[in-house]
Amino acid sequence: MIKKILLLLFLCATSALHAANYLTFTAKADSSSFGIYNVGGNDPDVQYSLDGGKTWERLKNNTLIDLPNKKKALLRGYNPQGISKTYGENTCFVITGRIAASGSVMSLIDGKGETTVIPNDYCFYHLFSRCESLTQTPQLPATTLAKDCYGGMFVGCTSLTQAPKLPATKLADYCYSGMFTECTNLTKAPELPATQLTKGCYFGMFWGCTSLAQAPKLPATTLAGHCYAYMFTECTNLTKAPELPARALAKNCYDRMFSGCTNLTQAPQLPAEKLATECYTEMFKGCTNLTQAPQLPAKKLATECYTEMFSGCTNLVEINVGFTKWNEEYRFEVIEREEEHRIDGESSSSTRNWLSGVAPNGTFICPRELPKKSGESWIPEGWKVIKN
Repeated sequence: MIKKILLLLFLCATSALHAANYLTFTAKADSSSFGIYNVGGNDPDVQYSLDGGKTWERLKNNTLIDLPNKKKALLRGYNPQGISKTYGENTCFVITGRIAASGSVMSLIDGKGETTVIPNDYCFYHLFSRCESLTQTPQLPATTLAKDCYGGMFVGCTSLTQAPKLPATKLADYCYSGMFTECTNLTKAPELPATQLTKGCYFGMFWGCTSLAQAPKLPATTLAGHCYAYMFTECTNLTKAPELPARALAKNCYDRMFSGCTNLTQAPQLPAEKLATECYTEMFKGCTNLTQAPQLPAKKLATECYTEMFSGCTNLVEINVGFTKWNEEYRFEVIEREEEHRIDGESSSSTRNWLSGVAPNGTFICPRELPKKSGESWIPEGWKVIKN
């Protein structure tokens, strides 16, 4: 009878062990190690096991655990309020050698890796930041996100070549902000199926991913403030932009989205006819291989909507616009101190420096009503004007 009970307990324990989907680190080289670094007094429950889950120890702050080549470490924790709390109160992994992660990162939340709900804002903020030795990401199965939950999660992870699946279709403000910034060996982006965006949701997501050759599809038709801002900035290996079907824009929605993409040869169509403040600011700035701008059908401009949009596009030779009036404004600032009182102001426009540094000869296509005005903020000197 006792033997049967012991056998039953053993089978239950084994079953529970296999049912859990622990975050797992596997060493891919000798002299590998891992640890955690807590910032701002943050001190989550993080445990590790080097014997397949038989025994567990708490992972102490600033203590590295050696992981010999091909050996595995399981990690778990019970943190129902999240691993990190804010951008200044967070926890990061420290990794040396070469380590591949697998299993679910959610085992740090529920101890098993079963939950798909991220419990708080900034939950995994900068969790693997600057882990240059990380060769593979863990699973990120969450379908319910929170503000900045993955912010900067893999920033500077220069050994990563692939990104994890991101199954969430409902986003949160800045949820993927800077997530893969400066992952210079990342070649392919994950699918991004969401059609309803939130403020800053993809802000700087792939900024500086200089090996990224293909962008994901971006099916959303209604945008949010800063949603795509800086998303592919300085992705110098990107040759083609994804389709951008949105017609309902928002403030800064495409701000610097492809700035510095020096190999971009084809821009996406921009069908929106109603613009928003700074919606296309510096969108293609420095795209030196871009020869033709997308058609810009909007008949009325918005504040700073095209500011430096094609600045530095040295091979750009054609642009076709729909607006009939140049939009100039005057911004001012009141300066008040004991020794002085003055008003400083400067002339601004919706097209400020938008064609600065383009090709010396080109074609500008516009409605008959648009007054001819030459300069970097209007029609470049030396360009032929065609009225339609």
